[in-house]
Amino acid sequence: MRKDYEGVAVAVPVTVPYVRYSIRAAHWWLARALSSLLKDSKIKKDDIDGLSVSSFTLAPDTAIGLTQHLGLSPRWLDHVPYGGASGVVALRRAARAVQAGDAEVVACLAGDTNHVDSFRLTLANFSQFARDAVYPYGAGGPNASFAFLTSYYMRTYGATREDFGKLCVAQRANALKFPHALFKKPLSLEEYLSARPIADPLHLFDCVMPCAGAEAFLVLSSERASSLKIPFARVLGTIERHNAFPSDPVQMRAGWALDKDELYRQAGAASSDMSFVQTYDDYPVISLMQLEDLGFCGKGEGPGFVRHHRFTHDGTFPMNTSGGQLSVGQAGAAGGYLGLVEAIRQLRGQAPGRQVKDAKLGLVSGFGMINYDRGIASGAAILGC
Repeated sequence: MRKDYEGVAVAVPVTVPYVRYSIRAAHWWLARALSSLLKDSKIKKDDIDGLSVSSFTLAPDTAIGLTQHLGLSPRWLDHVPYGGASGVVALRRAARAVQAGDAEVVACLAGDTNHVDSFRLTLANFSQFARDAVYPYGAGGPNASFAFLTSYYMRTYGATREDFGKLCVAQRANALKFPHALFKKPLSLEEYLSARPIADPLHLFDCVMPCAGAEAFLVLSSERASSLKIPFARVLGTIERHNAFPSDPVQMRAGWALDKDELYRQAGAASSDMSFVQTYDDYPVISLMQLEDLGFCGKGEGPGFVRHHRFTHDGTFPMNTSGGQLSVGQAGAAGGYLGLVEAIRQLRGQAPGRQVKDAKLGLVSGFGMINYDRGIASGAAILGC
C-alpha cells in the first residue's frame, strides 16, 4: 500500500503579480518568487536545500542552471515541465523528499515570461507531435484543440454554452476579490454569450489569456514549520497519472478516473467532504472533465452538476476561488500552481473577500501538456488545515 503523507506541510503561498507582457526573462520572475518565499517565511536562503522548478521559457536553462542564477546549493533538485500538472507533481515529489530526509525545506517555483510573440513560438515547438503532425495542417495552438474537445463534449453530453458561461461568470466574480487577477471587470452571462467567436464553439471568454508571472510555495515537515512559526496546510493525499486511456479516440477522461479512489483513501475523506475545489481551467470543458473524473458527479453529468450549483466562494460548490486562469491569466507553467497556492491561502484563512467559510479540506486538480487531441499529464492533491 502506498505510504501516506503524514507530517508533510505546504506553506508560504506566493504570487508574483502578473502582467500581460514582460521584457523580463523567466529567470527574473522565478527569482522574484524565491525572494518572496524568503521574505514571507523569514528563513535564510541557505536553509533551502531542495528546489523544484517549472517553466517553459527558462530554456536553454533547466532547474540546475537556475541554481547558479539564484545562488542556491540544493542537495535535492527537480525539474517539472508538466504544464498544468506541475504544481501537484512538484508537491508530491517534494513531499516524498522531505519524508525521506533528502531535503528539509523545498522551494517549489513556477514562472514564465510572456513577450509579444513568445507564446506562439512556444506552441510551435511544444512537442514533436505538435511540430510535425499538427502545425503542417494549419491547426496550431490550443484554441483549435480545445474547440475539438468542447464540441465533442457538447454533442455527447448535452452541455450548452450557458453551462460553460455559468462557470466563467462565477470565476470572474471570485477574481474581483483577488488583487492579482488581471481581469478587473465583472462578466455577465450575456457578455459571455455575445463575445466574439474564436474557434467554434469557443468564444473569447472560454479561452485563457497568456501572461507573465510566477507562483511558489514551500514544502517541509510540519515539525519544522511549527518550529519556524510558519502557518501551513497539511498534505493529505496526492496522485498523478500520465497518458491515461491512450486508446480513447477523443479525450473525455484522464488519469483522475483511474486513481481517485486512492486519493480519497489517502486523505481519509470523500469528495463530499471538500470545502472547495480548484480545477485547472484553461478552458471550461476541462473543469467539467475534472469534476466528473474526481467523483463529484458521474461521467456525462457535468452539465447537470453545473446547473444545480453556484460556484462563487460563497456558493454551494466553491470552485477556483481566486478566479482561476480564465480570470487571473495563465503565466505559463505557473498556471499549474495557481490553484494550489490559492488552496493554501484558503486553508490558512488568508483569502480576504473570497474566503470560503469554515474551509477544512480542499482538492486541487492539475492537467497539462496538450497535444492535438488530448492532454497527457494529470494530477490531484487534497490538503487540510
